[in-house]
Amino acid sequence: MTKEEVAKTIDHAVLKPDFTDEDLLKHAQMCIENTVFSMCVKPCDIKSAKTLLEGSGVKVSCVLSFPHGADATPVKVFQAKQAIKDGVDEIDMVMNIGKFLGEDYHYVLEDIASVVEEAHNYGILVKVIQESGFLTLDQVEKACELSYMAGADFVKTSTGFGPGKATPEVIDVMVKTVGDKMKVKASGGIRTWEEAVAFLEQGADRLGIGSTEAVLNGAKAEGNY
Repeated sequence: MTKEEVAKTIDHAVLKPDFTDEDLLKHAQMCIENTVFSMCVKPCDIKSAKTLLEGSGVKVSCVLSFPHGADATPVKVFQAKQAIKDGVDEIDMVMNIGKFLGEDYHYVLEDIASVVEEAHNYGILVKVIQESGFLTLDQVEKACELSYMAGADFVKTSTGFGPGKATPEVIDVMVKTVGDKMKVKASGGIRTWEEAVAFLEQGADRLGIGSTEAVLNGAKAEGNY
């Protein structure tokens, strides 16, 4: 795969809590220079990101109920409404991890579906972050099934701020479970060119990467995301 082909699959993550407006500007410039698919930002940064990326072709995605997924469902819906109002193109929501692990699947389904319904009213895609480091492979499969039932567009591995990271084993389960019906995003801990390409060859459609420039340049990136 070429550098350009891989770049077009990347949601570049600008999510660290200590990132400032100056950091946002630097990352936006990098996204434009490398023609990544989107820049994934904190909700408070959507408007600024939209302005910084205007006319570049790089989309703006955002996280929702990040990183724990523990907001009440009406709060998540309001967050989606605000993100859409601010101009977001795609939403990466965190599944309610505790409710899922407690096997309250109806809650999890309705939680995701409520955000999906709001987003789809405006043509906005929704990715569901499982935080798969907390899950067994059987649970990853179940979470994929719930996300599909709720009408989401993508299943996604990790926030990058929880335990573990994207792994070939998890991506394999995601692709086999819903890969013919949904898209798959590998995210968290992807820090080399080889890892990025391997996930795409395995069937992932999108990559969540924080050290995009280093990965695209073939260097091993430092840091946790």
